[in-house]
Amino acid sequence: MVVDGIIYRYRAGVPWRDVPREQFGPWKTVWKRYRRYTKDGTWDKVLQALLADADGRGLIDWTVSVDATIARAHQHATNTTRPEQDTGGHVESHARP
Repeated sequence: MVVDGIIYRYRAGVPWRDVPREQFGPWKTVWKRYRRYTKDGTWDKVLQALLADADGRGLIDWTVSVDATIARAHQHATNTTRPEQDTGGHVESHARP
């Protein structure tokens, strides 16, 4: 029941406090179990076992695709400032001529 609560939380994308008590028990119990399993490596062991089983049955395609897309931002899209640098006009600096 608690593990199902953890799975529900990630599938639904809800905060821990919004995990339905009627279905999975108190949210704090679900969260504590998740935290404990994370710290002691239980989730890593579960993932390794599931991957090994799926790979052994030929259910995993290990082909990897790498995307080299570059997303450029406008020079004013950042929240940093440049020290005393002219950016090309009075419009950008909001200064009056």
